[in-house]
Amino acid sequence: MSDQVSAFEKVSADADFVHGEHWVLKFWKERDIFNKLRRQNAGKKRWSFLDGPITANNPMGVHHAWGRT
Repeated sequence: MSDQVSAFEKVSADADFVHGEHWVLKFWKERDIFNKLRRQNAGKKRWSFLDGPITANNPMGVHHAWGRT
């Protein structure tokens, strides 16, 4: 039996993701996070972050199909 202590708190196996999403949205709205971020980045160079398979975020190119056939 191990006496190791975890660095993480235990997480319920019955997580309520819908409730969590609503909690986060309320948190952002109450603190006006989106507008603060927009003001903070005003006038700076625009950038984008793509996450996921290329076909989920961009138009598919023929070279993507070649790798899947």
